Amino acid sequence: MSYTTAQLEALLEDRYRRYNTPDFIPHDPVSIPHLFQLKQDIELSGFFAAILAWGQRKTIINKCKELMQRMDNAPFQFITQHQDGDLKQLLGFKHRTFNDTDLLYLVHFFRWFYEQHQSLEEAFLGYPAAPLSEQKSRLSFFYNLVFSLPEAPHRTRKHISTPAKKSACKRINMYLRWMVRKDEQGVDFGIWNRMSPADLVCPCDVHVQRVARKLGLIERAQSDWAMAEELTQNLKQFDPADPVKYDYALFGLGIEEKF
Repeated sequence: MSYTTAQLEALLEDRYRRYNTPDFIPHDPVSIPHLFQLKQDIELSGFFAAILAWGQRKTIINKCKELMQRMDNAPFQFITQHQDGDLKQLLGFKHRTFNDTDLLYLVHFFRWFYEQHQSLEEAFLGYPAAPLSEQKSRLSFFYNLVFSLPEAPHRTRKHISTPAKKSACKRINMYLRWMVRKDEQGVDFGIWNRMSPADLVCPCDVHVQRVARKLGLIERAQSDWAMAEELTQNLKQFDPADPVKYDYALFGLGIEEKF
């Protein structure tokens, strides 16, 4: 079935309103940062929840809760104030191919980062003398920054995507939606203010891609960064200020309605 522009906008708006509600939270990895109040706890727990968002949602949520418990349910305090002996609590953690080697390095990186910065948002913005203004450069900068320390294990690189390798960067784009998007329903946090919701790129998981192709919002065959940009650009015709709000519509159509 082909849709007119008006029909497509009506469908997306209807499903956005249906699925962008507080009822969405408990069954999604976004529930993990919702356990916290402190900004740094939200951005750290959100980062790990996004990076581990791989597989069944129930399993992802359970593994993230396990990780938070290993960090004494205070990730910012644990990461920035731990003693070496405290790191034993992290040994043996595993989800799919993510293991304690990856975890220990990221804890090391975040401790180093927060010694110099107040918010993880700054890890995406570039250097003060040369700020970055578009998402492709920001995600590439973040990837390069995370792996800039000499201790960075090569194996951990596969767990953080970068547009420089043509990845669609689904999990990082989802994380940025959580942190940046101003959401009247309170699902996304909107605690970062130096990026605009208009800058965001739509997270493209398999459900979103399938539905978007059926609706004619994606023509590109490959699942890559260019495809994510194509989808986002097409969604901007319906809401240029907040295109990734339709991630809810596409995801809901795919996973809830098997569209």
